[in-house]
Amino acid sequence: MNTVSDLQLPSLPEVTLRALEACHRDESYRTISETVASDTALVVRILALANSALYGPISEARSIDQALLRLGTRRFKTLILTVALRQALFELGGGAWQQLRDFWRHALTTAMTARALATLTRYPEPDEAFMLGMLHNVGELIAINTPDINARQTYMDRQSDIAAELATSWGLGPLAADAMRYQQALPSELQDAEHLVKIISLATRLALSDAAGIAAAGTMFGLSEELTREINRRISHDVATTAESLGIPLINRYSPEPASQQLRQTVLRQAIAQQAMGFADLAGKSGAILAETVGSLTLITGLPALWFGYDEGSLVLLSSTTGKHPHLAVTAQPGGSVLTEAFTCQTPSSLDERAPTVLDRQLLSLLRTRSLTATPVITDDNCPGVFVLGTDGHTPATTTHLMHLFIRQLSTVLQAKKPGPANETGAAQANQTTATEILRRQVHEISNPLTIIRQYIYQLRNRLDAPDAQEELAIIQEELDRASSLLLQMSQDTTGDTQEERCNLNKELQSLARLFEDSLFSDSRLHLNVLMCSTPTFIFAGPSAVRQIVINLVRNAAESLPNEGGTVTIKTSAPVWQESRNWVEIEVTDTGTGLPEAVKDALFTPGNTTKGEGHSGLGLSIVKQLVDDMEGIVSCHTGQNGTTFRILLPAATREKTHVTDKVERTQIDGF
Repeated sequence: MNTVSDLQLPSLPEVTLRALEACHRDESYRTISETVASDTALVVRILALANSALYGPISEARSIDQALLRLGTRRFKTLILTVALRQALFELGGGAWQQLRDFWRHALTTAMTARALATLTRYPEPDEAFMLGMLHNVGELIAINTPDINARQTYMDRQSDIAAELATSWGLGPLAADAMRYQQALPSELQDAEHLVKIISLATRLALSDAAGIAAAGTMFGLSEELTREINRRISHDVATTAESLGIPLINRYSPEPASQQLRQTVLRQAIAQQAMGFADLAGKSGAILAETVGSLTLITGLPALWFGYDEGSLVLLSSTTGKHPHLAVTAQPGGSVLTEAFTCQTPSSLDERAPTVLDRQLLSLLRTRSLTATPVITDDNCPGVFVLGTDGHTPATTTHLMHLFIRQLSTVLQAKKPGPANETGAAQANQTTATEILRRQVHEISNPLTIIRQYIYQLRNRLDAPDAQEELAIIQEELDRASSLLLQMSQDTTGDTQEERCNLNKELQSLARLFEDSLFSDSRLHLNVLMCSTPTFIFAGPSAVRQIVINLVRNAAESLPNEGGTVTIKTSAPVWQESRNWVEIEVTDTGTGLPEAVKDALFTPGNTTKGEGHSGLGLSIVKQLVDDMEGIVSCHTGQNGTTFRILLPAATREKTHVTDKVERTQIDGF
């Protein structure tokens, strides 16, 4: 029984319809991704294609977002249309549709629960946990689509193995396969199991909202009953909200017919538009393609059509389906006609009940109709021309939809033929999505410690005198410090900095000092002194780069102070004359025990840290790079009484003075 190749699985028509409509409307990547991720059958299709040999020996896509990025917008939209076509052909009995609705709710509940548990327990890839939650019971989906009773029972009995086989075949890794394989293991057997295995197993149990799942949360992760029930309540609310947005009833008896009928109509119109596109010769230049496709547009709409191409400020009639056409060229400037309005506004325009202009009357004569509508072809922000169709004034919505579908597909074809940077839109979108994903992960990193803090505070309410209270309080302090550090970094925008920018160092320090007092120095044992000189401290540097330097140095200094407390001092001086130029100086001094010899030997090397697990050691290497980019100098003096970092930054004058000789900018144990 080859389950890995059996990937033609049914989806709820509401989900497929929403995904198809989102693609047609060119909605955002995030919107489409969220819709697709809510359906197991769609997830299976996307992962199977993204991890296929089509993409060669590259790293596997281990989340839904990674898979969508790898497919790219055009291939992904084609896949959605293919799934929709197959979905229109699925014939399930009434009971099977009810099972499919219940399956959808359980899979989505499990996936959302897995992501919540991953975030709560600090698993580094919550999106991977969500994906595996969607796939954990794929065997049941195969069974729903299997008419043979004996085969159906076999799929139900082998759900865990089937999911593990799929994870292995897609190269998701042995831990993902194990998470699928051992999802039904007893909680007592999973106490020391791998993190992801425990998350998926507990998520499948909590999705059932029974007492056994609540107890398992305590056994596997030490989660309190109240917290676990709150997770269940929140996930149930989120699933209900998603179902409502898609039009899927969760309480009443489910009938797929309304959504299925609408899906069939949408798929049929899309298929007709694509078929009509195939009748035209798309191998030539853009102008020839547009002139050629006017016949295809008439074919699918049944309406006579004209094509006006844009040429050096004029709209020129280039082709027609009404016979031989005259040479007609009009100005592209707005003059009240439907044609020029559609071109200048780049939106469809119809004559409707308004009085026609002379040009409108000319076009009506050519089309031999009572009314007309004009629709521009748009590629990026460019409009190569306008289609004009003759109507009787009451065009059916289906015809209008077909026309818009056809022209949208035509725009896609033209965009793909454009040379140069315009053809790199897909890559740019992928880069933008990656950047957005990085930011989203940073936000998740902030929410992780805050969630843990809330849980520990709850547990400590009634037992502050317990023996383990001090240990849990220490965990709270550690998580608070981590959250404060992340917030400090994310509150600064590093975009737009250049070496030619100027900023007032004292002003930036005043702003940062208030943040430091509320975060790194909120403990009464820790003190921050800020000593700023009275002379101007304008420097050639961007404000965000300066903040990043100061945040790294002050955070390191605060973390180096002993448990009994200490002081960090920030001091500025200006002007400072050194190396034949003016500088502004900033010093960050702590009263710690100094740096070990091993650290001093590779002070600004990434990964070199004395802070232990959880710290990357990148802070000082970032400081060094930023100071170098500003043509500044950084030095360090350290001993038993503490450590001082001294930084010289070029003072801002009327004209920036460049260093002519190579200056060694890093010194250790002295200025």
